[in-house]
Amino acid sequence: MIGTRGSQLALWQSNHVRDRLVAAHPGLEVRFERITTRGDAVQDRPLAAIGRNSLFVAEIEDALRSGRIRLAVHSAKDLPSTLADDMTIVAFTTRADPRDCLVSRAGTLRELPAGARIGTSSPRRACQIKAIRPDLLCLDIRGNVDTRLAKLERGDYDAIVLAAAGLERLGWSHVVTEFLDPDTMVPAVSQGILAIEARAGDAELRALCATLEDPEARACADAERAFLAAMGAGCNAPLAGFSTLRDGRLTLTAVVGAHDGRTVRVQRTAPRHEAVALGQAVASALVAEGGHELLAELAESGSGADD
Repeated sequence: MIGTRGSQLALWQSNHVRDRLVAAHPGLEVRFERITTRGDAVQDRPLAAIGRNSLFVAEIEDALRSGRIRLAVHSAKDLPSTLADDMTIVAFTTRADPRDCLVSRAGTLRELPAGARIGTSSPRRACQIKAIRPDLLCLDIRGNVDTRLAKLERGDYDAIVLAAAGLERLGWSHVVTEFLDPDTMVPAVSQGILAIEARAGDAELRALCATLEDPEARACADAERAFLAAMGAGCNAPLAGFSTLRDGRLTLTAVVGAHDGRTVRVQRTAPRHEAVALGQAVASALVAEGGHELLAELAESGSGADD
């Protein structure tokens, strides 16, 4: 039994995992249980106003603990930076396009008119947009991908920012106005990766899911999640962290920003087998270079939720 959120994207992701499991293990019977999380249920407030951690995860983990489900499929960026001792990630899947993208009624990010309204519920995205275009107005937006696109179409916003991976998975890449360069708009930690979660100690399920595991995705996720954990922040924090692997070395870029577009940015490189140490080193460097002060400002203002 796979536990999944009920959105169109979550169901695509769970079906994708189901199909891969059945292909690797012919005859395997897989069923779904749709689970409504707090992040799904509360749609009338910004994410930052309803909590900081596990908004799209806690209820699914409760179902794992109770035995109602044996497997959970998450967008890895929704996971808190550290898991409870009784939970584990049995597989990270191959990373899809990690970039953010702009869907716009008025051109690219640099072409938008002064004062244009950008729909995003992510302070990570908002502060990086402000760093590029301080004249733009970032407004909160909630709902699934199709709901957000409908709000754009009816004129509530001039543009919205979404994860490219989600649009690609749903077959909607054609609506993208501009893919945003990760060097400019640093993605969320683990963006584009699926995380397959199970109860710790479920050796049978770990073996079953071995074919889903992508070692490169795990190395990148380990570095990025170690960075987030070392910052003492969950998946809802206004931080960005993105790593790439080339010739056996990981490069991790991290950013923390403020409402007005101020950012602190750090980049470090290390051997692949030092992924966790790299994430911790980047966090230390970010704090030393002023990131701690920006996080403190954001905490005082009550901000901090990614989507």
